[in-house]
Amino acid sequence: MDNLIEVQHLKKYFKTNSGMLHAVDDVSFGIPRGATMGVVGESGCGKSTLGRTMIHLLESTDGKILFEGEDVTHISRKELRRFREKVTIIFQDPYSSLDPRFTVEKIIREPLLIAGKYSKAEIERKVDELMEMVGIDPRFSCAYPHELDGGRRQRIGIARALALDPKFIVCDEPVSALDVSIQAQVLNLLQDLQQSRHLTYMFVTHNMSVVRHISDNVCVMYLGQLVETAETEAVFEKPMHPYTKALLSAIPSSDINKKLERIPMKGEITSPINPKPGCRFAARCPYATDACQLPQELVMVEEGHYVSCCRVKELNDLR
Repeated sequence: MDNLIEVQHLKKYFKTNSGMLHAVDDVSFGIPRGATMGVVGESGCGKSTLGRTMIHLLESTDGKILFEGEDVTHISRKELRRFREKVTIIFQDPYSSLDPRFTVEKIIREPLLIAGKYSKAEIERKVDELMEMVGIDPRFSCAYPHELDGGRRQRIGIARALALDPKFIVCDEPVSALDVSIQAQVLNLLQDLQQSRHLTYMFVTHNMSVVRHISDNVCVMYLGQLVETAETEAVFEKPMHPYTKALLSAIPSSDINKKLERIPMKGEITSPINPKPGCRFAARCPYATDACQLPQELVMVEEGHYVSCCRVKELNDLR
C-alpha cells in the first residue's frame, strides 16, 4: 500500500549531564494512507517523542522523514508552515493543552486565523461546522476549558486538530486521561472522522485493548527501539517478542475459563542514557542468553511480521 508518511532510521537524542539520552533510536516504518498505526509500550519508551519528531515538534537527530514521498526531514520555515497544515497532533491532556484564557470558539478559530487564507465569514462557518462535527453543543462556544468536563475538552482538541483539514494526525494517548465511558465515545468519534475525512492516524498509547480496537497495524516499542511490528491481529494472536508477550499477558481477561500465562519482567528498566549494544530488554527477559548482548536487527519472521530478537524462531518454534 502507498505510505502517506514514512520514517527511515529515525533518531532523536537529548543531551543530558550524564550523557546522550536515546529517546528514539533507529526506528523505521511506514503508515499507509487511511490506516491507523498503533504505537505501544511502557511509559518512557519514546512513543510520544517519536510522534512529535515525525511532525517536527521536535527536530530529529538523524534519519529521514518522508511525507507523500517527499523528504521533509530538513525543510525551511516556509515549507514547515505548509507541512504543518497537513499534519497535526491531539495531545494527551485535554486541559493543559488548551489555553485557559481562550473560549471554545477562540481555541478552534486560532489555527484558521494563523493560516491567513480564510475570510471572516469562512472562519465563522468552519468553526460552527467543526463544533458540530465533534459533538460540541453551540451553547458552549463562549465557555472556557475549566468550565467543561474532560470529554468535551478533548473534543475541542480534536476540533482544533481538524481545523486546517490535515491528512495525518498523531493521537498522543488522547483517551488515557478520560473515564472509560468517555473513552469509548472519543474513540468512536475518531474512527468516524477517519472514515469521513480520509485521515491517517498514528495512535500512541499504553492501553493494549484500545490499540486492538482502533489500529490496523501495531509497533511495539521498548526504550526507543521497535521490537515487533505487524498487523494488529497478528500481534495479538501470535506475539513473538518476549516483551510483546509480557505486555499481552498483563491484560485482564473476563473469561474465567481462560488460563492466563503470566510472563514475568524482572529487574529495572535499562537506562536510555548511552545504552550498550544488544537487546535493551535482555536485562528483564526470562529467555536472555549471551547472544542477546549482540546488536539486534528488526527482521521479517513471517509475511509482514517483523521482530527484533535473536531467539525468535527458537522461542516460537518457527522453522
